[in-house]
Amino acid sequence: MTQNTACCGTLALVTGANKGIGREIAAQLAALGMTVLLAGRDRRRREEAASKLRSDGGDVHPIALDVTDPDIIAAAARTLDERFGRLDVLVNNAGIAGSIDRQTPSIADLDVVREVFNTNFFGVIGVTNAMLPLLRRSSAARIVNLTSSLGSLAGMSEPGSRLAGLPPWAAYPTSKTALNSLTVQYAKELRSAGILVNAADPGGCDTDFTRGKVTITRTAAQGAAIAVRLATLGPDGPTGGAFNDDGPVPW
Repeated sequence: MTQNTACCGTLALVTGANKGIGREIAAQLAALGMTVLLAGRDRRRREEAASKLRSDGGDVHPIALDVTDPDIIAAAARTLDERFGRLDVLVNNAGIAGSIDRQTPSIADLDVVREVFNTNFFGVIGVTNAMLPLLRRSSAARIVNLTSSLGSLAGMSEPGSRLAGLPPWAAYPTSKTALNSLTVQYAKELRSAGILVNAADPGGCDTDFTRGKVTITRTAAQGAAIAVRLATLGPDGPTGGAFNDDGPVPW
């Protein structure tokens, strides 16, 4: 994938960026010279995270954003419009797993399923649509949606594979499958505008998201790298795909 080296002066918004992979994405984009809007629900956490990244030399600013609240999303879009007038990179990183022990399909708690989809799927639509007028003002806008290998239908259904051997869950994997499909649809719509839209699979990383559930040695910084690559694609880069460190991820 050819990278776009024109990062200085580039404005990026990263959702769910006060910790974990999102924070590392924000840090790595800032290290490339981008101005980064570090978005999160918790005021203290987002301000502390932004302050730390600024102390490391990054041009990072906290912004309030709850991807499940249309009013807060609209307020964030107005703030960006008033302060910057455009947006170059949107990374839809915010996501939740939900209560795994309440996701067995035949007895799934529908409140849990709705909660997960509200953040992982509907939240992406809400934020993306609110930011699209700003992204359309960019000369090379990029949208990156954070997916998971658990959303791969091919991986989950391949006999004998690691993913096929996992327990069945009705919410988290299916929300990522839906997100993958949504990524393709946005890519189709926005291709003519020159906006590249892709899904990034960071792989399992040692974060609050996984800690206590499984033992993983891969770091959040390693997981963030693929999202940063997709956020900095050159004009000949792909659109409408899902990628991990090794390349395209099968649907």
